[in-house]
Amino acid sequence: MSPRPRIVDVLAFPNAQVLDVTGPLQVFASANDLARQQGQALPYAVQVIAAQADPVMTSCGLALVAAPLPASDAPCDTLIIAGGWGVYEAACTVDLVAWVRERAPHCRRMTSVCTGAFLLAASGVLDGRRVATHWTRCEQLARTYPALKVEANPIFIHDGPVWTSAGVTAGIDLALALVEADLGRGVALEVARHLVVFLKRPGGQAQFSNTLALQQDDSRFGELHSWIAEHLTHDLSVTTLAAQAGMSERSFVRHYRSATGQTPARAIEALRLEAARRLLAETVLPVKRVASQCGFGSEETLRRAFVRSMDITPVEYRERFALEA
Repeated sequence: MSPRPRIVDVLAFPNAQVLDVTGPLQVFASANDLARQQGQALPYAVQVIAAQADPVMTSCGLALVAAPLPASDAPCDTLIIAGGWGVYEAACTVDLVAWVRERAPHCRRMTSVCTGAFLLAASGVLDGRRVATHWTRCEQLARTYPALKVEANPIFIHDGPVWTSAGVTAGIDLALALVEADLGRGVALEVARHLVVFLKRPGGQAQFSNTLALQQDDSRFGELHSWIAEHLTHDLSVTTLAAQAGMSERSFVRHYRSATGQTPARAIEALRLEAARRLLAETVLPVKRVASQCGFGSEETLRRAFVRSMDITPVEYRERFALEA
C-alpha cells in the first residue's frame, strides 16, 4: 500500500502576509510534483485553513480560498502559522488561540513563519523555547512573551517539535528544511533547484538588519553611525568615537550600550561587514583589498568576521552573491 501523505495545514487569517502562506505551500507542492513525475505516492496533502468561512483577504489584497479549521484533535503532521499585520488581532482572538493550543498535541510539528510566532506564542506552545521571527519584531516578541528565548540572527530555529522562522521568504527556507527532514537532502535540493533558491541560505537575518538599523538610527548616535560608515579605515577606538560624539569615554560607552543594545566594537564590525559585502558583490577587488578598504586590516580578520556573523567565508559569499557582469 502507498504511504499516506503527510497532512500539512497552513493557517491564514485576514491581513496575513501572502508569501508567508504561498511560499511554504509551493515548497510542499513542488515536492509533490517531483514525486508525481517519478510515479511515486505524493508525500504531502496540503491545504490552507482559516477560522472564517469566507475567502481570506491577505494584506496585499489577494483573496485566498481556505478550508475551515479542522477539529482540534484531527490527525495532522505539520501546522504552519503564517504571519502578517493581521496576526496581532489573531493572537487576541480567544477561540483561535485556544484552537492552536488544543491542536498542538495532535500535530507532529508546530511551525510559524515570520510574525506568526505571535499567535503561536499566545497559545503557550513557545514557552521556554528558542524562537525566531522577523528581525523588526524580535524585541516586541521578547517583551510581550518573556517566557520565550527570542533570537534575532537565525533564518529559522528548530526546537523539539516546534519550528519558527524569520521574515517572509524565510518561510521557504523553513519549508525546505522540513522537506529535508522528511524526505532527505536529495529531494529538498531538487525542490530548491526547481524554485531557484538556496537549499540552505548562507548567513542569518542579522546581515539584512543590524547595519541598516544603525545607519538609519534616529537616536543621539545616528550622526555618529553615518560618520563611522564614511571612515571605516580610520582609528575607531572608544577614545575617537567619544570625541566625535562630544562625550567622555565612560559616558559614551554607557549611553551607547543603553541606546543601541550593543558595544561600539560590535557596531563597527557590522558596518565594516556591510561595506565588505557590497564590495564583494559589486566589484572584482581581491579579498585582501576588500579587507583593507573596509578597515579589517587583514584578510584573515575579514574571514573570521564573516564566519562569525554569517557562517560563510568572503570567497563563498562572492561566489553566491556577486553581480553578473
